[in-house]
Amino acid sequence: MMTDPLSDLLTRIRNALMMRHEQVTIPHSKLKESVGKILSAEGYISGLEVVGKGTQKALVLQLKYLPDGAGAITNLSRVSRLSRRVYLSYKDLKPFRGGLGTQILSTSKGILTDGEARKQKVGGEILLELW
Repeated sequence: MMTDPLSDLLTRIRNALMMRHEQVTIPHSKLKESVGKILSAEGYISGLEVVGKGTQKALVLQLKYLPDGAGAITNLSRVSRLSRRVYLSYKDLKPFRGGLGTQILSTSKGILTDGEARKQKVGGEILLELW
């Protein structure tokens, strides 16, 4: 039984980037799909597709690489974990890594980036950070 599906998602992406795979297939969940959509919208991956039906659904993420062969994602880390939850109000949200990185939050208005949460003036649990 998997206790932290989001950490599993991050590990699968990290491993696929290290092995220079073009895509990675991940078991589907609404949370993972929301995070995948943000990764796609922010330009960290080149595509997202949901395949299968019912309980057999899976997410297929098309990974993105720079011209020199390096992955578009340099670092991907879980902030709030099962043993230690991290919450911030929108007033405490600052541009992550000088605006060059992204924090993904779980808010009352859904899964949002740090910039979007500041605009909508909502705080929440910081799920992960990437740059």
